[in-house]
Amino acid sequence: MSVFDLLDVDRDLASDHAQFAEFEAGRLPDMPLGAGERHVQRAAVVGAGTTGGGIAMALVNAGIATTLIETDAAGIERGLKRIRDHYEHGVRRGRVTPEQVGRRLALIRSGVRLEDAADADLVIEAASDDLAFKRDVFRRLDSIARPGAVLAAQAAGAELDNLAGVTRRPADVIGTRFFSPAQAMRLVEVARGERTAPDVVATSMALGPRLGKIAVLTGAHAGFLAPTLFRHYNREAHFLVEDGALPHEVDGALTGLGFEMGLFALHDMAGNDVGHAARLAQRATRDAGRRWNDLILTLVEMGRLGQKSGKGWYRYEPGERKPLRDPQFEAFLVAESARLGRPRLTFTRDQILERCLYCVVNEGARLLQQGAAMRASDIDIVWLAGFGFPPAQGGPMFMADRIGLPVVAETVQQLHAQLGAWWEPAPLLLQLAREGRTFGHWQAERSKPA
Repeated sequence: MSVFDLLDVDRDLASDHAQFAEFEAGRLPDMPLGAGERHVQRAAVVGAGTTGGGIAMALVNAGIATTLIETDAAGIERGLKRIRDHYEHGVRRGRVTPEQVGRRLALIRSGVRLEDAADADLVIEAASDDLAFKRDVFRRLDSIARPGAVLAAQAAGAELDNLAGVTRRPADVIGTRFFSPAQAMRLVEVARGERTAPDVVATSMALGPRLGKIAVLTGAHAGFLAPTLFRHYNREAHFLVEDGALPHEVDGALTGLGFEMGLFALHDMAGNDVGHAARLAQRATRDAGRRWNDLILTLVEMGRLGQKSGKGWYRYEPGERKPLRDPQFEAFLVAESARLGRPRLTFTRDQILERCLYCVVNEGARLLQQGAAMRASDIDIVWLAGFGFPPAQGGPMFMADRIGLPVVAETVQQLHAQLGAWWEPAPLLLQLAREGRTFGHWQAERSKPA
């Protein structure tokens, strides 16, 4: 019996841990005494695309009057139509009543000028990934937004501090990252900057439960936890396909453990062209000494965009969303491995799960040691609420504790020897394994009063 089979024994423990992790995420032990919250009655969202529209719906669903802002009337109309279509779909499915929709739509105003955000207590930027564009938005908001308004950017770490630096009110600037679709997903990450005020942190964290979401705080100077960890998960899944596994084998191992959806089916659903420009741009600056995976770029070049084009990592019958194996594409993968000089190996289910999940545990340990994540349970809740991690497994860090950190650390060291730099063991993982302790022990010790 494998270590993953043994995980089925104590599912109630995993469920209890998930509830504990959600409660812990809301605790801010390093907040100074007397740090209150700012009043948020009206919000503004800059950007009426898919993300901005989803955030606007999350806000009005919670009864917060919201102004949706775009650069032109056509962009606003597209955004409002997307919102109306979403609500109409909800009515047809019986998820919301026409009366509720009417009340929510009545809370949405729209505009084509940043000045339309002047009366907002909270302004959320959801406009662009371009830093220069963001800087211009925050420079202008500095003189437009009312005193005391919280200015939230889709940014963390150095990028967030860069944006705060173009304003005369860096204490009001904070990072937020809503998971897409923002109106439905339960996770929002909050990132404090170097000079973010305590009451701004408290206000942003309290907004999560108000919107029916779980808010997780990221340490200053750090990027958001979710994309940082997901990159490792994504990388290893793609490397496995280059090394001999087929997409359905990787996805089958993940769903067999209890994931809601396999990674490659998820790519096809979202669209393999999502983030394509950013991936192309990263090619020029990435470390030439490391292994990189460009298969998803190749898929886009082949026109295999996913469900919307009828083919991606899988093929799809017209009008259907069920992923089907594609022998033609699988033959391409065999040829691509040969082109890259990689012999195709056979992987067991456990080997697939080890490579996809132990890399997350290893990087999670590194983030804990760096202070980017406050708690191991915060990493667990990010995966449970953001990525469909099996609730019965309690999250990757909790799962690793149950498997045993000596077992995980030994496998990580073996994979480091086999696969190189991406698998460099995190010092905290090795330390805890050597001492016979768990991430749970580490978290409990750090939570004790000084």
